Amino acid sequence: MEPGLIPAPGDLLDWRDGSHFDRWQDRPCALCDQPTPMRSHAGEPVHKSCAESWIAANPVEARLGRFASDAQASRRRGHDHA
Repeated sequence: MEPGLIPAPGDLLDWRDGSHFDRWQDRPCALCDQPTPMRSHAGEPVHKSCAESWIAANPVEARLGRFASDAQASRRRGHDHA
């Protein structure tokens, strides 16, 4: 999966794609060590809320793209122009 935009500190990640959810196995969150079925675009186990908090606390490092929204999140549905 290709990452999209890095949200501004305080904004929410858009992780609608099913690849962000592992329905078979919870793994320890990379940031808080609590079990989570959530995965970043790179497959790193992390709660979405933990990733959003990390972005807010580390805005400079966040620009490197550790956690990002889905690439298709910026597309608007129903606006097919030929």
